[in-house]
Amino acid sequence: MTLEVAGNKPLVYRMLAQRQIPVPRHHVCRRDDLAAARRAVAALGGPCVIKPAVASSAGAGITTGVMHGQGLALPMARAGAYSRDVIVEDQVGGGNYRLLYLDGELIDAVLRRPPAIHGDGRSTVRQLIVSENARRASTGAEAAQSLVRIDRDVQNTLHAHGYHLGSIPASGAAVQIKTIVNDNRREENDGAADTLCQSIVACGSAAAEALGVRLAGVDVITKDPSVPLSDSGGVILEVNTTPGFYYHYLRKDEGAAVAAIILRRLTETVSEET
Repeated sequence: MTLEVAGNKPLVYRMLAQRQIPVPRHHVCRRDDLAAARRAVAALGGPCVIKPAVASSAGAGITTGVMHGQGLALPMARAGAYSRDVIVEDQVGGGNYRLLYLDGELIDAVLRRPPAIHGDGRSTVRQLIVSENARRASTGAEAAQSLVRIDRDVQNTLHAHGYHLGSIPASGAAVQIKTIVNDNRREENDGAADTLCQSIVACGSAAAEALGVRLAGVDVITKDPSVPLSDSGGVILEVNTTPGFYYHYLRKDEGAAVAAIILRRLTETVSEET
């Protein structure tokens, strides 16, 4: 039941909003209702995210950077491949933080930066992505948990930063290539538990409690982790009920052995009960 509830994003947004937990402004429409999607993008203004309403994970079916007047057929089709209903939501700016909780207590937090490549003054963006994927393939999970998929998210993100796949970035220039963070690499993850204010920590705990989840990965978007979400315009983006531990172990700084911490606490709980 918990998995079913957590996988229904509109339902989760309603449950969180009922507790005054900030979530993105959004509209829900059928996957074949392009007119409704156009109205939603126009009403939200600025860049929007189009994603499946249910049954999606790891960035599947998500298109970012959608603007009013752009073609919506492809983003709607990508999201609609996973769900009958589609969410059109405000693309909230800021850092993407994964907060890991057990029984409402924060175990670890990670700032997940979006994927980027660095120019050499000779190679195109496409060539640099191919080189990065080759490095990841040869290094394995120590480098990243996935290859960079050249999709609409790449194209929209590059366009927003004044690039395209054929651009040749200057030597040393950092170019963000995706907005979705799932395809980032180890060096783009940083421990962030010490940077979060208590209000954000409590807000994430309340989000997990709202869904009745003991072990939860809560995704937070905020421009300033030192102030409450209400002050920065930040939001709770998602509550993951089967959170992966990759970001906590493999990151730029020393990772956190979250599995050992969780197992130890669960063992202590069982010992106390017996």
